Amino acid sequence: MAVRLGIDIGGSGIKGAPVDMHSGTLVRDRRRLQTQPSHLEAVAARVSRLADEFPEAAGPIGCALPGVVVIGQVHTAPHLDPSWIGVDAPAVLSERCGRPVRVINDADAAGLAEARWGAAAGREGVVIVLTLGTGIGSALLHDGKLIPNTELGHLELDGQEPDDTVSNRARKQEGLSFEAWAARINRYLAHLEGLFSPVLFVMGGGISKRFGEFGPHLRARAEIAPAVLLNNAGIVGAAMWADA
Repeated sequence: MAVRLGIDIGGSGIKGAPVDMHSGTLVRDRRRLQTQPSHLEAVAARVSRLADEFPEAAGPIGCALPGVVVIGQVHTAPHLDPSWIGVDAPAVLSERCGRPVRVINDADAAGLAEARWGAAAGREGVVIVLTLGTGIGSALLHDGKLIPNTELGHLELDGQEPDDTVSNRARKQEGLSFEAWAARINRYLAHLEGLFSPVLFVMGGGISKRFGEFGPHLRARAEIAPAVLLNNAGIVGAAMWADA
């Protein structure tokens, strides 16, 4: 059984687990550490700690990061310390862990996982995977192939970024009901439909486990489905990226 370690760095937590690369399932329960403080060295130390906790996942490590990652270099990190900007993240993390680490945008990782084992598996056309968490992550897929670093949570909508108004963080900060929050999501989905004409929206992130509470209020021309891999999609996709 081929096993790879996937690590998903979020704005509030760092989650890691070994992944069976034949089935996309976690071999062991995931481990979660706090992200904060989120400066580069502190997070690198936690990534190394997670690597040591899962010795069965030998070989390269996949790491999902909340920001734009272009050929390993971090261009943006809106929910992490600015010390990440401009860094060759694979080089820094590989040195700290003592083995190769490959880095990918966190929503792109979730999109890869959902395209292989989840709600987007086998789907033709344009699929948009949205992760609703501290911010909004996005993965844009066409016939199952990833177009990376779309960052659709930072599009301007009604003079603001959906990252600040439609994320799960915004829902909690403003005390929105699921119905009121869904109305904001619907406005955002309509905007995305006008730009990309997707056949499917996949709703992911930690809140996806409560899709039954807000999903019935969602409306779009495209089909809307919850992420099958729920909040493990980033871990699974990161493990896939290690194997790519």
